[in-house]
Amino acid sequence: MGLVRVDLNGHPTWAKLREGHGEDLVVLHGGLSSSASLRDAVGGRLRRHFRVSYFDRRGHGRTADTAEPFHYDAMVDETIAFLERLGHRAHLLGHSDGGIVALLTALRRPDLVRRIVAVGANTHPSGLVATPAFPLEGPDFEAWALAFGARSPDGVGHARIVAEKSVHLFATEPTLDPGVLAALAAPTLIMVGDDDSTRLDHAVEMYEALPAGQLCVLPGASHGLLKEYPGLAVRIITRFLVGPVPPPTRQPIRRRPPEPIG
Repeated sequence: MGLVRVDLNGHPTWAKLREGHGEDLVVLHGGLSSSASLRDAVGGRLRRHFRVSYFDRRGHGRTADTAEPFHYDAMVDETIAFLERLGHRAHLLGHSDGGIVALLTALRRPDLVRRIVAVGANTHPSGLVATPAFPLEGPDFEAWALAFGARSPDGVGHARIVAEKSVHLFATEPTLDPGVLAALAAPTLIMVGDDDSTRLDHAVEMYEALPAGQLCVLPGASHGLLKEYPGLAVRIITRFLVGPVPPPTRQPIRRRPPEPIG
């Protein structure tokens, strides 16, 4: 299936459904972005192994905004509605905000989720490296606003509103202790660059809380690792999504070795 408009909780939402073959994989884009960004970066490679779907969250990409603030709980509501529309359990691959949404979705509705890849995600604003806030003035903002307006049905004039709502979201949510991930039954890969906006110690905390977790720190990579190393990233992601759980290793310490047969 191709480009469609789907109704998610009463809101017309842009989506791209089931490109490729294999198990269902829903790709969740980051904040101040859209599905097109990840589809262009890694979509072609992912389609070789999975049946990939995307949607633009409210106020992002080709999906119109509403007057409501941005909250991760509402983004999870959208994601649950999308998964229910697909009608099958799916893997979730989320970048940044999308990674947060993937984790929260699996915590709320584990019945809808097979495995999770959370790239550059965090469970609390304190898990982020202190960096300059997204600019709301100047040439960088103007360039982003033009790109936003080229896709958004709300037009370039709405860009500042979306940016302000996003900046507030990043600074105030989510507010979970990494230990909450101990309740996450789905096998989960925490993936960051070694120069990511997610603090490395926070990524390790998230990984160590997971009952069926794996951790990947990609060297020489930033928060944009899916665009910097798309081929390598997709190979790692694919290996995780289709590989055995727990992964066979020669000297397991954190993971229980497989039970002997017979």
